[in-house]
Amino acid sequence: MKRFLALLLALVMTMALVACGSKTDTPATPDTPPASTDQPAPETPAEKVSLNVIAAQYGDLTKDWWANFQTEFNASHDDIDLNVEVVSWNDIYTVVNTRISGNTPPDILNIDVFADYVADDLLRPIQDFVSDETYAKFYPAFLEQSNIDGTIWAIPDLASARAMYYNADILEAAGVAAPPATWAELRDACEKIKAYDSSIYPWGVDMTTDEGQACFAYYIWNNGGDFTDAQGNWTLNTPENVEAVEYIVGMVKDGLTNSDPANETRYDLQELFAGGKLAMMIGPNQITNYVEGSANPINFGIASIPANEGKETASVGVMDRFMVFDNEDTDDKVDAIKEFFDYFYEDTRYSDWVIMETFLPATTTGGEIMAAADPAAGEWINIVGSARFYPTAKAEWADVKQGVIDVEQHALLGGDVAELLDTLQASLPN
Repeated sequence: MKRFLALLLALVMTMALVACGSKTDTPATPDTPPASTDQPAPETPAEKVSLNVIAAQYGDLTKDWWANFQTEFNASHDDIDLNVEVVSWNDIYTVVNTRISGNTPPDILNIDVFADYVADDLLRPIQDFVSDETYAKFYPAFLEQSNIDGTIWAIPDLASARAMYYNADILEAAGVAAPPATWAELRDACEKIKAYDSSIYPWGVDMTTDEGQACFAYYIWNNGGDFTDAQGNWTLNTPENVEAVEYIVGMVKDGLTNSDPANETRYDLQELFAGGKLAMMIGPNQITNYVEGSANPINFGIASIPANEGKETASVGVMDRFMVFDNEDTDDKVDAIKEFFDYFYEDTRYSDWVIMETFLPATTTGGEIMAAADPAAGEWINIVGSARFYPTAKAEWADVKQGVIDVEQHALLGGDVAELLDTLQASLPN
């Protein structure tokens, strides 16, 4: 029993010494809390900014290019989830309108028209979403095409310009000394070509729903006319415009053009031109590659579009746009959109895109790169930098576009040009 008590006492004393020793070895301070054994909570990953883009399909390579762009962009931007949907031009208007009706518009849209979206309060001013460095790259004339009441609503994606293509061998064989520069010279050249070989169409005209508005612009702008006056009022029935339409309709009726301008598109004309069956036509820069890539390339040249006597020649510029929808964007979304545009318009990447699609650049730096890579493109860069554009900033443009095509086609059937333009003008607000 005594032995048991002695062992118990020894055990109690040992436990007391251990307790005292631990306190002595690590004295506690009132100001220092005991160390926590809890591990820090893992950081919650930041939520990515979702960025949705609808882009127009220009050619067979467009989808692959955007797919690669999306992959590379996402790989270099951990905080952004970019999704680019490429839609054909035949479907893009329907797709966009369906998204808008369903209250799910894209963040960024690549298309040609924009004024209707502005009128419906669907867009944000584009300068809010583009860095100063990128914005400074654009040709000022291009930006002005998206100006409504002092606000720029879109930036140009890419562009094309128009010039006169001519078959040098046909002109020489027909006795035409130089490419025609005036309307009188054009008619004279066409008559000589027709007399030389009646199987060759002298002059190409597209009054279809595809390019009829371009045809209208070719002749009114080169006769001192215009779609609007300096105040932006519609001026479709001016004497200059009437004379211009009468001139080209007269050329058709006199057999100096392709036989069916109301149905033969620019693409039909370029096939005839590349095949040596059409002597002259107005077209964009893409025709150069088309003709040079044909089985039997022709000897062709490029010149300014003929103008009426005493009038300055004018090219027609066509451009598409990027615009940003008003989706009540957060600051993070605004920054993400700026990143998108900076990435897209990086000089080398943007130039590669434009060259791949066989268009012309909408930035001065892109123009410099393209001209350096292809000296023959230098002439087109000069043309597009000073081209005139359709009044797409006006909400009525879609109706006017179809309206002038209707005027041309009715004039081909014998309608009075002045009366047709008066009727169209009267249907528009001013």
